[in-house]
Amino acid sequence: MTQDERRRLIPVAIRAALASVATALFLLALKGFAAWHTGSVAMLGSLADTALDLLASLVTLYGVKLAGEPADHDHRFGHGKAEALAALFQVALITASAAGIGWRAVQALGDPAATQDAEFGIGVSVVAMVATVALLWYQRRAIRQTGSVAIMADNVHYQSDVLLNGSVIAALVLDQYVGWHGADALFGIAIALWLAWGAFQASSNAIDQLMDKEWPEDQRAAFLDVAARQPGLRGIHDFRTRRSGSHDFAQFHMEVDPAITVARAHDLVEAVERNLKQRFPKVEVLIHLDPEGHVDTDNPLVEADVTPHWFAKRI
Repeated sequence: MTQDERRRLIPVAIRAALASVATALFLLALKGFAAWHTGSVAMLGSLADTALDLLASLVTLYGVKLAGEPADHDHRFGHGKAEALAALFQVALITASAAGIGWRAVQALGDPAATQDAEFGIGVSVVAMVATVALLWYQRRAIRQTGSVAIMADNVHYQSDVLLNGSVIAALVLDQYVGWHGADALFGIAIALWLAWGAFQASSNAIDQLMDKEWPEDQRAAFLDVAARQPGLRGIHDFRTRRSGSHDFAQFHMEVDPAITVARAHDLVEAVERNLKQRFPKVEVLIHLDPEGHVDTDNPLVEADVTPHWFAKRI
């Protein structure tokens, strides 16, 4: 894909992110009125989740816009970690909302009271489900065109909202038509726990990026396997990887015959880079050239003895 093609696809992803923001705003207003009108704790939990959806959609919009900007003088590796920082801010809001909904639900469980106007609350949840399904359809079109990781994550997030709105309908039906007044509070507690679990997962991913956690072992092994296929390559060591936003970075030391010319060694490095670019087009690769048998004495990984057994690959 050329640079011009990428630029044309960026507005597609931005429009999908704007559609997500617009949908969240519409549902926030609708559910806010429904939560006040029905007094349902489950609806209140759904309202809190929609408020977080709006924040997540705004973060997605920001991330998509930022992804279209090149690295600058002060950010040579790009701006990908801004997404992780924004995610941690979102996690704080999710945790606070989960705690508030859980506390309100526990209070309602101790003193259950019937909700009001279940038909209205059910109608609002049905409208919310229809709007969410329409958004999912539009986002999937954008994903097929752009392959945007940010829109893909937002799409997965909104899929769970369909189930959440279904749980609100179930709570209202059990509360008013079956007479189980504790159902609404129990569903409120379940929603609070679900929000807390989502916060934990989001924080884990964000912290992994901020701490430059290595790629999964299978991805590292696949990357090394492609690099090692180059004839003339004698060994690989000091292989390091990290992820920043939707961008991946990899670096390693490549060993070659000490007797070959600088020009020949340069050609080998470029050949390895081409092979890796074909297999891993979204990874930025940095290769340091070493004569065969050379080992850096100031390598902190060697000193700490934390190098995996397959870290050095002899050809």
